[in-house]
Amino acid sequence: MQKDRISELLSPISDEEWPAEIESLLPCFAGKLNVYRTMAHHPNLLTAWSNLREHIVVKNALGTQRSEVVILRAGVNLLSEYEWSHHVSRARICGMSDSRIASLKEDPSRMLEEDRILATAVDELFSDKKLSENTASQLFELVGKEGILDVIATVGFYSSLGYILNTFDVPIDEYIAKEMEKKPLLNM
Repeated sequence: MQKDRISELLSPISDEEWPAEIESLLPCFAGKLNVYRTMAHHPNLLTAWSNLREHIVVKNALGTQRSEVVILRAGVNLLSEYEWSHHVSRARICGMSDSRIASLKEDPSRMLEEDRILATAVDELFSDKKLSENTASQLFELVGKEGILDVIATVGFYSSLGYILNTFDVPIDEYIAKEMEKKPLLNM
């Protein structure tokens, strides 16, 4: 089967086609984003995903800006325009400047020290499948033991989303596409 056909078969589910067994998720996070509307093709997976998402996105030990740094850098590693665009928006909402956000596409040596540590950790997880002793030590000093685990879990969580997004060419949600068109991220 061709990729276009698979992408079409797993395109985001409309409200009218939403599976009855996960009806309670439609007005929540799942109904708001195309990536979760795509995951709704597998109701059991989306249901199981819900609790982990709550921790990773809302209740992690990193705080909102550090979490966004990790997610944005994961989006860079995944070559996911969907994740990048959505999280540029979220990073702006939580007070990050465009220049700081844009720096997350650059070499870590050009970032704020805190962002450099987080971005290096993300890069190592993608390239080496683990943290080096030096990075783990720096990360521990920055975010503590729960924070290290949350960095690793966040990279794993967003890797799964990125694989879904990239495999099925999930479209960027319209409101985010409009925001990026109206206020593009300027490389500073």
